[in-house]
Amino acid sequence: MSEEIDAQLRNHTWELVPPTTAQNIITCKWIFTIKFRPDGSIERYKARLVARGFNQQYGLDYSETFSPVIKSTTIRVVLEVAVMRNWSIHQVDINNAFLQGTLQEEVYVSQPPGFIDKDRPQFVCRLKKALYGLKQAPRAWYQELKTYLSQAGFKNSLADTSLFIYQRGCEVIYVLVYVDDIIIAGTTSLVTAFNKSLAARFSLKDLGALSYFLGIEATRSSKGLHLMQRKYIIDLLTKTNMLEAKSVSTPMSSSPKLTLCSGQILDDAKEYRAVIGSLQYLAFTRPDIAFAVNKLSQFMHKPTNEHWQAAKRILRYLAGTKSHGIFLRSETPLTLHAFSDADWAGDQNDYISTNAYIIYFGGSPVSWSSKKQRNVSRSSTEAEYRSVANTASELRWVCSLLSEMGIHLPTAPVIYCDNMGATYLCANPVFHSRMKHVALDYHFGRGYIQSGALRVSHVSTKDQLADSLTKPLPRPRFQELNRKIGVMELPPS
Repeated sequence: MSEEIDAQLRNHTWELVPPTTAQNIITCKWIFTIKFRPDGSIERYKARLVARGFNQQYGLDYSETFSPVIKSTTIRVVLEVAVMRNWSIHQVDINNAFLQGTLQEEVYVSQPPGFIDKDRPQFVCRLKKALYGLKQAPRAWYQELKTYLSQAGFKNSLADTSLFIYQRGCEVIYVLVYVDDIIIAGTTSLVTAFNKSLAARFSLKDLGALSYFLGIEATRSSKGLHLMQRKYIIDLLTKTNMLEAKSVSTPMSSSPKLTLCSGQILDDAKEYRAVIGSLQYLAFTRPDIAFAVNKLSQFMHKPTNEHWQAAKRILRYLAGTKSHGIFLRSETPLTLHAFSDADWAGDQNDYISTNAYIIYFGGSPVSWSSKKQRNVSRSSTEAEYRSVANTASELRWVCSLLSEMGIHLPTAPVIYCDNMGATYLCANPVFHSRMKHVALDYHFGRGYIQSGALRVSHVSTKDQLADSLTKPLPRPRFQELNRKIGVMELPPS
């Protein structure tokens, strides 16, 4: 607690002023946490002073609160580029990051419990800098860091505003920002120089080469970078008493299909919702559970005992695959391609199809999705056509990101689709009366394809890697696709 107060005082976070009736005085409290290392051992105990931001009043002591959060695809793309070019990948943690942001509003908080000024016990703290818990604290910190990086010559990405890019001749550096966790990738000389500059401006912890960030374990070798969430999985299994559970070979049974009415409604849905929420975060490194988690997310409002058993099956699958993740390869061609698929009318409740795609940069998966379409498709061709349009949208965004990073592809990206009708519709500017009801926004993908910015190619159903993201599959087929997708244990160095 004393360390936290000392940090606040060094930072000149507040000044004591007499209270007035016009002030909205926000109370504060202490939050105590334990920080763990990747191996589960205790790193340190931490006390944090937090304002009760729910007492703030809009227009009086806060206005704008939006702060960007970096996309997981951006992180994977940047790491893949760094691995391909054999760059340094560094990590730093900004100490008391939220205390760095300068406030634009007049904000008053009570004095910290246990640290009341003896001479002025009735005074309140007028904040000069942001405090944890304030609604605008994340935004204030982001703006402070953005201003510093802009002055240092960095360009803020338009594709993802949490990515900053600096180029000096042939040397490049990328800075990924996730609140107070910062990943720095680039040529060694620039990374070293930037670390010194950043340390001179902000108090930080230099964590060295990337090894553990946001609950993700990163292991680098001469062949590439392996990303997994083993500790996160173990913590989740421990919390749900599933650590010693018997493992299964697939995350979801291929039959019978789950519906809204399957089983008896749970008396208390809190645990189900908590587990599904935790599983959603695992999607960062686990495309193999994408469909199962997406399916069970559709029952959050009224889960049943059968839905809960299906959720426990995913946990049992994870129990046997704790060390699995994705591998970003160092020796890979500079290409971009995607697999797009749809399961026509697969949902027995509303007959809405499921879209799925997996995008590869070189030989490494960098983006994937499994999601229900918005409307019912009247044919398999329409369902696949809609899926290709969604894939094209994500693919074009990745292209924009790469372009900003200074990476230009030698050939147009390719979308692989296993439906001949959808492939034909994308490649030929012919009007079909049976497709006139499809919303116009789905036709923008065809425009990119016809202009040559994207290509669509037919692939056999056997080689359709996105198949496992549209429906539950039998064990042999699931494991075959899993290997091809690139979900694997840490390979030997």
